[in-house]
Amino acid sequence: MGHAGMAAAAVRYLRSGPRPEPVEPLPRPDLRCVGEDERPPVGQSEFRRVLGNFATGVTVVTAPAADGETTPAGFACQSFSALSLDPPLVAFMVGRTSTTWPRIARAGVFCVNVLAAHQGELCRGFAVSGADKFAGVAHDTAPASGSPRLTGALAWIDCTIHAVHTGGDHLIVVGRVEALGEADEDESPLLFHKGRFARLDDSHRDARRPPR
Repeated sequence: MGHAGMAAAAVRYLRSGPRPEPVEPLPRPDLRCVGEDERPPVGQSEFRRVLGNFATGVTVVTAPAADGETTPAGFACQSFSALSLDPPLVAFMVGRTSTTWPRIARAGVFCVNVLAAHQGELCRGFAVSGADKFAGVAHDTAPASGSPRLTGALAWIDCTIHAVHTGGDHLIVVGRVEALGEADEDESPLLFHKGRFARLDDSHRDARRPPR
């Protein structure tokens, strides 16, 4: 019996037995990574400064309004990455004090919008708290999740929440990709480098890339 057959047999076995008693959720871990009497090995300002040398793309993660809510959710996120090809998984990191993350968690789905170089102001709008972030923002609906898909974004990745892991003062959210697509325009991406927005220098693009 191959791996797939053993996995299927295991699933059948688990489903045939009695349903387990519900498990109480674990208490929220302390956000501190060091003890009260310990000195952190690296200062926060130095950490931000050094890690700021790593340029990243910029995204807006959106979700539809969950039950009992009237507006969709969304926040600006630079901590996004592809994770797995088989199955297709992506991941983003969000601060555990985020007020938007609980809304996305309740929805159970999300869409990652990869921003273009001209969408810096749009990104700033999604980086604030307490405002109607979608006021005046053009968008349509992602096909699988129903999340807002922002007009003008370079690409979109439509996901269901696959897993959530703790990572210090952040959460690591893994999404299973249900649908995705990209814009027809060959625009530059919006980048974040050393605490500010940047853009790709078109003159340094790889000339060997085949035409689309």
